[in-house]
Amino acid sequence: MAAPSSLSLAGGLPFKYVGGDLSLDLVNTVDWTARGPIEDRLTDYARLTRWAEGAGGIPPRQGAQLRAQALIHPRTAERAHRDALELRWQLRRLFTAVARGERVEGSEMLEAFNASLRGALSQLQLGASPRGARAASPLRWDWQGAAERLDSLLWPVLRAAAELLTSDEASQIRECASEDCGWMYVDRSRNGLRRWCQMETCGNREKARRRRVST
Repeated sequence: MAAPSSLSLAGGLPFKYVGGDLSLDLVNTVDWTARGPIEDRLTDYARLTRWAEGAGGIPPRQGAQLRAQALIHPRTAERAHRDALELRWQLRRLFTAVARGERVEGSEMLEAFNASLRGALSQLQLGASPRGARAASPLRWDWQGAAERLDSLLWPVLRAAAELLTSDEASQIRECASEDCGWMYVDRSRNGLRRWCQMETCGNREKARRRRVST
């Protein structure tokens, strides 16, 4: 199933990193409403790199390198941007199913995710730890060709999603209870009863709506 087209773009809106996981923060770059996705923050490839930097998926130096490459190869950048929107939709479907307790084994959405995951993990390798860094090991996980491949900023997202879905926290994946939001998060609250992606936005808005209905 192809990703639905965004009904409106919002390149001026800031990114928010409230999901508690890199892969969930990608899902939260657009509002998922009953009419379709709106206020899409990922308007182009450059914005995608800015999101990845802010989310901690890539360092600023790599982001600058990728933006420079995108100017030289605009069509490849457009394709990487489309791949990001498709991955976002894959993750949205998969995380929503998990949050609702639906069975995902053997499903088309899991097969699509696994196909993307295989492509990403084929680039994973061991590399040298940064010089001067205090590390227990001289080696670290690294991505082959990350500075040249314009789709490389999606590889850490795929790995993060796989690790989350196979962790104990998979049962704590939630969808915001506010109407026409659809943002997702890992519920790490003490009582496990968090309902909103952000209390200061969706939580307060929903409380105000309930007061209007009750009066």
